[in-house]
Amino acid sequence: MSDEAPLPTLLVVHHTPSPPTRELLEKVLEGAADPEISGVRVKPIAALAATVPDVLSADGFLFGTPANFGYMSGALKHFFDTVYYPVLGSVTGRPYGLWVHGNNDTAGAITSIQKLATGLELEAAAAPLEITELSGRAREACYELGAVLAATLA
Repeated sequence: MSDEAPLPTLLVVHHTPSPPTRELLEKVLEGAADPEISGVRVKPIAALAATVPDVLSADGFLFGTPANFGYMSGALKHFFDTVYYPVLGSVTGRPYGLWVHGNNDTAGAITSIQKLATGLELEAAAAPLEITELSGRAREACYELGAVLAATLA
């Protein structure tokens, strides 16, 4: 039997169906695994596969989605619909971050996720990333987002 406390878990819930959104996820995960940050378990999981136990066992969250018709993806919406009430009151104060990729308008997706996070009483650990162009700067910002959330839990 080990006396060591379990590592804090960063749950990365994402819907990344396109090559650009997948690339952004990879940068977020690289940042969360930055060699200068230790003592954090990073658990990426597709939005349609994430469960209530996943959320309850996480110490922090990163949410990633494309912006579809000015809103978060249906997969991420399904995730929130599935877990919201069962975890309400159990994740208060845990940090979160988010990134949204869209061709032109990400504001609706950002706002909707922020409203759900506020309802769950999560605490924003970083400003949301609104990405409309896959560039070096966007990749760097995703890396930084992953690193910030992991460092927050370390």
